[in-house]
Amino acid sequence: MAETEYTARGVRIGRWLRSLTRAGQVHIKDGRLELLTSYGTQIDSAPVEEVRAARPWFGRGDRAVASVNGRQYVLTLTGERGRHEESGEKAAGRFLEAVRTARGTADHFG
Repeated sequence: MAETEYTARGVRIGRWLRSLTRAGQVHIKDGRLELLTSYGTQIDSAPVEEVRAARPWFGRGDRAVASVNGRQYVLTLTGERGRHEESGEKAAGRFLEAVRTARGTADHFG
């Protein structure tokens, strides 16, 4: 397993129609994926090998669906703000790539 490190801030994390946080954080570090509220409280965490992530079949391109410990979360990624604006679609792609790389697999649901 690769020791990928990934962090995204300002992530809207929801469980389908219910919003859990509008400015949460997603971390991949030391082989674990963590979903955190804007205050840093843990929403959920699991070894990255057990996480499933993909783009949803519906909705905008800035979203990803992640299954963590059997619970489905919808992540809306805003992209990094600053000198080089990044679209939410690219941010979602970076998240999916980070999960795939950390898992060491070529597919998201493997």
